This record gives sequence, C-alpha cells and structure tokens, in this order.
Amino acid sequence: MPLSVIILAGGDGTRMNSKCPKVLHKVAGVSMIEHVLGAIKDLNAAEIFVVHGHLGEQVQAALINYPITWVEQKQRLGTGHAVMQVLPYLNPDHQVLILYGDVPLISTETLSHLVENTGKDQLGLLTAMVDNPTGLGRIVRDAYHQVSRIVEEKDASDLEKQIHEINTGIYCVSAKNLAEWLPELKNENKQQEYYLTDIVAFAKVAHISINVSEPKSQQEIMGANSRLELARLEAIYQQWQVEKLMSMGVSVNDPSRIDIRGKVVAQRDCFIDSNVILEGEVILGEDCYIGANVILKNVVVGNNVEIHPNSMIENAVIEDFAVIGPFARIRPESLIKTGAKVGNFVEIKKSVIGEGSKVSHLSYIGDAVLGSHVNIGAGTITCNYDGANKHQTEINDDAFIGSNTSLIAPVRIGKRATIGAGSVITQDAPEGQLTLSRSAQKSIEGWERPVKNKDKNKDKVEQ
Repeated sequence: MPLSVIILAGGDGTRMNSKCPKVLHKVAGVSMIEHVLGAIKDLNAAEIFVVHGHLGEQVQAALINYPITWVEQKQRLGTGHAVMQVLPYLNPDHQVLILYGDVPLISTETLSHLVENTGKDQLGLLTAMVDNPTGLGRIVRDAYHQVSRIVEEKDASDLEKQIHEINTGIYCVSAKNLAEWLPELKNENKQQEYYLTDIVAFAKVAHISINVSEPKSQQEIMGANSRLELARLEAIYQQWQVEKLMSMGVSVNDPSRIDIRGKVVAQRDCFIDSNVILEGEVILGEDCYIGANVILKNVVVGNNVEIHPNSMIENAVIEDFAVIGPFARIRPESLIKTGAKVGNFVEIKKSVIGEGSKVSHLSYIGDAVLGSHVNIGAGTITCNYDGANKHQTEINDDAFIGSNTSLIAPVRIGKRATIGAGSVITQDAPEGQLTLSRSAQKSIEGWERPVKNKDKNKDKVEQ
C-alpha cells in the first residue's frame, strides 16, 4: 500500500525564545526536521506533506531541496486540526504516517516496524512505557487490555494519571479513515483544541483493529520545546554516535567530548583525542591518530595517518602515513599524498602535496601541484591571485624551496631545482639548477635608529 507522510511543523516554539522556527533548531549540526526527513528516506514515501505555520517561509526556504508538499495551518487549533489541513491533498488509497518535526531522534527501524505492522484497515499507534508520564497523553485500555482511547494530561482523572503507558503522537492510518474521522473531531476539552488522539476512540467504535508498536529506544520519542531540551537531545545523539564509532574499533579518549555531525566510518585501532569535531562524511583508515581539537569535515583519511592537535581539514583526501599539523589548515580540493607532511601553521588550498613532500611550517600553498619529495622552506608562499584570477604553481620532484620564498604564479619549478632563500620567483626555474632573486646586501654608515619623541606632559606629571 503506498505511503504518504505528514510532518507537523507549525508550532510557535515560544519556549525556544528565538527568531528561528523551532523545527530548524539543530541537533548535531542538522535541523530537527531534517533528522525526521532522514528517518523516512528509506520508507520510500510516495508523498511528503509538511504542515507549517509560524515562520513557515523560513522552514520552506531551509528545505527547498526536499520533495515536499507544503500545507499551511493558519490557526493553531490542535494536532487534529493540523492534519485536517492535509485532507484535500491526500490520496484515499494511501496509508498515512503522521510525525512531528521536533522529534529528531526517531529511527527508520521504529517507523518501518510501525508501518509494516499496520494493515490496510487498521490503526497503528506508537506508544511507550515511561517512568514519569507527567504532561503526556495516557493510553487507556479496556478490561481485555485493548486500547480504547487516549486521554490528555489536562483531561485525565486522578486514576488515569497513574497510567505509565503514554502516547507518542505517531500514528499510521489509512487516508480513507482519516477523511471519515477528522471532520468528526470536537474541541470539547479544557484546551478547546481538536485532538488527533480522538481518532483512537473512533477506531474503537468502528471495530477497527488498533495495533500498538513501541520504539526501539524510549529516547527516540523525545521532542524539544526549549533550548534545554534541545541540549538533552544533542547529548543523547552524541552518545549514540560515539558508541557506534567505538564499536568499529576506535578508541575515544573522552566519549563526552567528541562531536559527530554527520556520518563517520572508521577502521579499527584509530585513536581520537578530546574535543574533536567530525562533520559531514568522514572516513578514517586503520591506525590513525586524531589529536585534540581537530576538525574534520567531509574528509577521507588513509591508514596510519597522524593529524596533530588544532588542525582543520575540509573536503580533502589524506593518504596513508601522512602527517598533518599541529595547527594546520587544509582547505577544499586538496590531496595530501602518501607520506607527505603538512606542518604547523601551514595552509593548503586546492593543491596536491606529492608523496614524501614536506611543507613543515609557516607556509601558504594554494592552487599548486607538488611532485614527490619536494621540500618547502618556512615562510614560503605561492602567490596564486593576481587580483582578478587564480593561477597555478607547479613544483616538480625533488625540488628544494628555500625559506621566505614567494612563487609568483603561474610559474614552474623544475625537477631537483633549488630556490635560494628569500627569493621572489616570477619566471620558470630550470631543473637541477640554483635559482635565486636577491638585491645586493649593503650597510649604511652613520645611520641612526629612530627614537620616540618625549611626551612633555608625561614629564610634567613625573616632576
């Protein structure tokens, strides 16, 4: 049976105290609603509807690349009213999965189980047993232990408040039944809202089977209405991710001080020190060392790589046995080949550093291709920008670039060439020769170093 998904994302989020819509607040660098969209990706939904309200234009702009049909809820009159706005667009032959944009930890596995266990003419309900159900809707069962209705906290009796089985708000139901039930909803309750929960009682009256599922983890159903609750979700998500990472055979110095903001695949016997951020898609080979305060974003790292503290690498490939940092920055479209070294306070941008080559300290290499076993002296820069366009520098195998050299691109340095320290190279340097560019050194007799003028007012104060 084809599946439609409805995500409710119209809440005001007043407790967030923010200009940003609640569902766009982030967990692990990704908005809450995008986590939900990620969870349904493998369900292959035929249609996805997002019900928006407060600051809805911001939500639409943020999710412009998703195949979403947007439905506005102009008045916030409850969850039943929100789903009612989608009725004109639903295919009556579809099953409908109802979710929330501020419940980002929900898993594909839990949702898949709920959908698969809900038949064509059945109602699927996700519930959970919790120690403290305060503030949550309770699942009321009959004498045969069958679900008969859901009662909200504000409408519950003292006896009903003692129930520990709670409603998660996540349902799977046929579009046909929704079309019959939603127009019958009443707002005769203390909040004067149209509760979606009332469809459970309608199903009971219609003798429709109610199938109950439970989440894989109770933490999956937690939502965030405040920044404190958002921080709690972040902590849970990070714990899950680091446990997954350690199961791959990775040692993490302090599991509470690593941020994983994407997908990480690692081989065994890697070591990750404190305060490391892994963002986007990160692949780590075997026996890698990742030092403290390192940031890796969309990076492929080979085997036996050392990345020393306070280095930042983005959209780059680091091959086997390379050594990076400390305090190195490798920018997008860079390739650091096997056994190469990028040392402290070195910036690499859109360049290839060849096998065994060394850029050990205090250098900028941009738009350059280095061959193998090139040695770049301290303070060397490739002057790749002429004010309008970028140009490439080519440094061939076994070249030696002396300290404090400026290579004015476009320029080519031949194999085994040596560039004298302090040179400004504006033309190609031939292979196997020494090339340098310096003015003659001279000393000036009688020259005196400038001294500061005395502050007369200061002298008066001192007197």
